[in-house]
Amino acid sequence: MIYPLRLFTFLISFFLFFLPITPSFASIDYGKQTLTGEDFSKLDLKGATFYLTNLQDANLSGTNLEGASLFGAKLLNTNLSNANLRNATLDSAVFEGTDLTNTILEDAFAFNARFKDVIINGTDFTNVIFRDEDLRYLCSIAFGTNPITKRNTIETLECSY
Repeated sequence: MIYPLRLFTFLISFFLFFLPITPSFASIDYGKQTLTGEDFSKLDLKGATFYLTNLQDANLSGTNLEGASLFGAKLLNTNLSNANLRNATLDSAVFEGTDLTNTILEDAFAFNARFKDVIINGTDFTNVIFRDEDLRYLCSIAFGTNPITKRNTIETLECSY
């Protein structure tokens, strides 16, 4: 009875090679989209791309965005509290009315990002380089300690008074 064995081998091979593979979140590209009010809370979006994306009023609280690209993203009134933005690209992003409470931005690239009316209680900005005017603004509103890294916000900004 060699026939059933061949059929079984064929079916196994067929399913292994032709079943659709579900992509991981790391390969997700949300570039140049309007995602106003979308809920991405507590998702693993490590390495995702939000290049020039409108995320106004979106909920990204508790989301893992490590290594993600938010280059030029519009983050007006966006909830990024408790998010992981380590090593993220935030260049040219607009943070206006954005909640960054307890967010970790360690080693993120944010040199041309713009900050206005943001909440940074407990935010960890370790090794993030800012333009002088943004650094002065962030230092003026900085307070709190990040619950994960145990670092003081004002110290991670390296504010000098």
